[in-house]
Amino acid sequence: MATVGLDKLYYASITESLATGDEIYGTPVLLAKAISAELSVELAEATLYADDGASEVVKEFKNGTLSLGVDNIGRSVAAVLTGAVVDSNGVLVSSSEDGGTPVAIGFRAKKSKGQYKYVWLYRVKFAVPSSSLATKGDSITFSTPTIEGTVMRRKKLDGQGKHPWKAEVDEGDLDVSQAMISGWYSNVYEPNFEED
Repeated sequence: MATVGLDKLYYASITESLATGDEIYGTPVLLAKAISAELSVELAEATLYADDGASEVVKEFKNGTLSLGVDNIGRSVAAVLTGAVVDSNGVLVSSSEDGGTPVAIGFRAKKSKGQYKYVWLYRVKFAVPSSSLATKGDSITFSTPTIEGTVMRRKKLDGQGKHPWKAEVDEGDLDVSQAMISGWYSNVYEPNFEED
């Protein structure tokens, strides 16, 4: 179904278990007001030919690129996402050695019928935000930052022995509970393959 809106853009910090290396997600925090989110996915593909034709085709997630347009990236969020630091005078200082740690990214997109699609991307590593600035002329033009990140699969295996990279749910699907929707931003969604 077509979407007509985007909001509730959150991030959750990731620490890795010393014993297993698995991701442990922090409490989700509002990142900024969302303007746009563009997700493109790159696949690893292979085709096996046999008997003069394609016999097997494999397409697996390799990585993705997430480009977020936001109203503002505050100092504390920029420090988490990019590895920049805030000095003792409250100034955000970016250096060539910066490299933020991956975070989980959650958001929702409004569908044309009024309900929402909810998404968590499990592991995104961001680069320094880009900016486009212009002088004010006869008309006012807003200039807002864009931040781009690489979407990766997470290290932690799910209940099926796979490495998920995204979780999404549509509000209003008959088998989706209201508790699932209302608790979407309480924590990063963990896949559950247990039978009820």
